[in-house]
Amino acid sequence: MISWQSDDNMANHSMKHIILLGDGMADHPLEELGRRTPLQAASTPNMDQMARMGRLGLAVTVPPGMSPGSDVANLSVMGYDPSRFYSGRAPLEAAAMGVELGEGDIAFRCNLVTVRDCVMEDYSAGHISSEEGAELIVALRHLIPAGQIHAGVSYRNLLVLKEGADAKCTPPHDITGRQIQDYLPRGSGAAKLREIMEEARPVLDRHEVNLRRLAAGKRPANMIWLWGQGKAPSIPSFEKLHNITGAVISAVDLIKGIGRYAGLEVVNVAGATGTIDTDYEGKVEAALDALGRHDFVFLHVEAPDEAAHEGDLLLKVRAIEEFDHRIVGPVLEGLRQAGRPWRACVLPDHPTPIETKTHSSEPVPFAMMGQGIEPDDISRFDEASAREGGFGVVNGPDVMELLLNGPPVSARRITESND
Repeated sequence: MISWQSDDNMANHSMKHIILLGDGMADHPLEELGRRTPLQAASTPNMDQMARMGRLGLAVTVPPGMSPGSDVANLSVMGYDPSRFYSGRAPLEAAAMGVELGEGDIAFRCNLVTVRDCVMEDYSAGHISSEEGAELIVALRHLIPAGQIHAGVSYRNLLVLKEGADAKCTPPHDITGRQIQDYLPRGSGAAKLREIMEEARPVLDRHEVNLRRLAAGKRPANMIWLWGQGKAPSIPSFEKLHNITGAVISAVDLIKGIGRYAGLEVVNVAGATGTIDTDYEGKVEAALDALGRHDFVFLHVEAPDEAAHEGDLLLKVRAIEEFDHRIVGPVLEGLRQAGRPWRACVLPDHPTPIETKTHSSEPVPFAMMGQGIEPDDISRFDEASAREGGFGVVNGPDVMELLLNGPPVSARRITESND
């Protein structure tokens, strides 16, 4: 197990802080689970231990009027008020991919999707591999003379244009099973986006990658879907705001991009994926190692959210249990053994209800334990228990304030820090 006691780095002589985020874990009570949520139905002894030995609350991670995307919610959990610092999802992913946005550049998320009979069948094209996705993206480069298209991870890719910033675009995971016609880009600049999407279809349809996928009984990536556009944001550094350094560990470019804009170290784990087959042990090792160099780590696991988008209840319960057993438990054990004062927080970024297969805006449960956190005598970590927690209901960025500074929540808000 990692030890920080013999290291001379200044970070090793101060409080350690870690956020463990299970993307989309929160949900609604379901008849199939006896009116319990997946969090209530799952076996989560380690998160329950955090509830029992720590304090719970609810966090409003999506400000009123904003879309409950992982971009908005994770920005909030990282301590930045989205109403001030959010400019779109794609620019964050561009940063993670090393794509610099110039003056006037508009970045778009470019999903590879499966559309059948004009219905959005799969927002991820069967979680197409990164290698297959890259081949398809290369084949589309002749269609985008006015911009740039970049291959990312699996179905998640990037397009950069000089127009379309004001178009109304819908996330494809919001319209699974629906006719796409009503959700194509619309408004100012949308015509060019629809033109690119339509011109890509015949190229993808006849590409050998999709022919092989069809022959193997897999879903083809037969369309691109543009959404999440925006210009490069201006985000103050985490170190400047809090006077400590930190690191981000995730398989998802969105989270890495927030980390890059915040000036956090982005730690890549070779076996990390955005699904349930991710390298949990590699992420834990990387997180504990990063705490030897920094005082803060943000460890993100995507699997519960992906399972919920697929509407797979059993997979979501299993993903929550894997997160608890293979992330939360080992991290807590590592913190205890390392011999330094620490605080840890566990939470989702937003709910992803199985019944809708997309995100919602309700407050999310969080549990925090460690030095200076007085227990509130609650024994379970779930949505209902958190409503009774001692922290009450707080704004998303205040979770970071609680973690770094301890209760009570500071009157200072990140939205006011640069005024």
